[in-house]
Amino acid sequence: MVEAAFFGDDFTGSTDAMVQFARVGLRAALLVTLPSASELRELAERYDVIGVAGIARSLPPDEQEAELRPVLEALRDLGPRVLQYKVCSTADSSPTRGSIGRALEIGREVCGPAVVPILIAQPELGRYTVFSHHFAAEAGTIYRLDRQPTMSTHPATPMHESDLRHHLSHQTTLPLTALHLTTYTNLPTTYTNLTNPQRPRQPSGPTRPTTESSPGPALQPTAQSPVVPGGVGAVVLDALTDEDLQVLGRVILRDGTAGEVRFVIGSGGMSRALGLALRPGGGAVGSGTSGAGGPVLVVSGSQSRRTAEQIEHARSAGWIVLPFADDVPRKAVAAIAAGADGVVVHTNELSPDNLSQVPAGLAEVVRKAAVRRVVVAGGDTSGQVLRQLDVTALELARSLCPGVHLCRATSPYLDEVLLKPGQLGPVTLFTDFQLSGGLVPPGGSGR
Repeated sequence: MVEAAFFGDDFTGSTDAMVQFARVGLRAALLVTLPSASELRELAERYDVIGVAGIARSLPPDEQEAELRPVLEALRDLGPRVLQYKVCSTADSSPTRGSIGRALEIGREVCGPAVVPILIAQPELGRYTVFSHHFAAEAGTIYRLDRQPTMSTHPATPMHESDLRHHLSHQTTLPLTALHLTTYTNLPTTYTNLTNPQRPRQPSGPTRPTTESSPGPALQPTAQSPVVPGGVGAVVLDALTDEDLQVLGRVILRDGTAGEVRFVIGSGGMSRALGLALRPGGGAVGSGTSGAGGPVLVVSGSQSRRTAEQIEHARSAGWIVLPFADDVPRKAVAAIAAGADGVVVHTNELSPDNLSQVPAGLAEVVRKAAVRRVVVAGGDTSGQVLRQLDVTALELARSLCPGVHLCRATSPYLDEVLLKPGQLGPVTLFTDFQLSGGLVPPGGSGR
């Protein structure tokens, strides 16, 4: 019976949520489209976790609502203990694109007005939140989010604020507050006092000074003392280590009343926190390999520095690298027919005015190349490409590295797909995948 459910705001992130649940022994499935209610109920009998991958991160608020609300309602009706809106661990969002604040409002309307925990940190990926400020690693250096080279110049949602409370306050009118690491020595009590102000107040340890003299717009005082702010919509949570995630997961699942569906927002760090709480000491996903090799096709809409480095490494290894253009399907087919180990089609040289044609164009490359092993790079790109390829469901095969996962695909056009977030993976990722062989057979060590 389903214990947790999630909606992912992009496809690569959705696979990461699936993996975080699966790695502790929960059987998880990721759907690309929402099936009928009866089909969904059947799946809920077979899986512990059901996820639906969306493209909300690339949508304006009105389109985001049309995409998100029906899915949240359908997942809520399965009766899971917790329902997660899964976001990127760099909080990619803005008031006009992929608004986390709007998702917060919709989630509360669907699941009830309880205070929503927001956990963006994912320590294993080098993503940390401390005193509500978010940090992200790049090339071995940890940057404050608004100074991280990739996110500060992101073409769609550039980050100009590292304090997640302030960043999100521009996306919602709901009051936001926070719990900081300095309160975690007595976290269960502090969290309960904050999220259930109607309960008798319990002492939560010594009062510590807040990190700001006055809260910003739509902000409530930080929960650094027993004072319980009224009317809070969500609480931003710090996390620096995997141990922090374990503690937070237990507290979040314990909070609330029996029978209610707890709505939460967070990255794969939130998924891991919940998974650890649902299956303490659970088993891990294996990483064995076997099966078919053959050529690999990479289609990339990512503009990140790391993806560019991976493409250049593939080029140096003899792969054919093609900029996206009208004749690129023909060239890709010819290169594969000529025996290329791999072909990369990228959009690095495409002007922003032409980006709308990318998903359909990249999907056409996959269909015409007739390659069954595909890498899709870029979180915003991946969902739209997979929808163009009539992918209906994904199931984890194995994890290649943190945040990068190989999935079995239900699709007429491909058997396996590696979904790669723009900033993740080693420089050698594409060639490593080509050399590693294919999927672990169903029921093998990759489950």
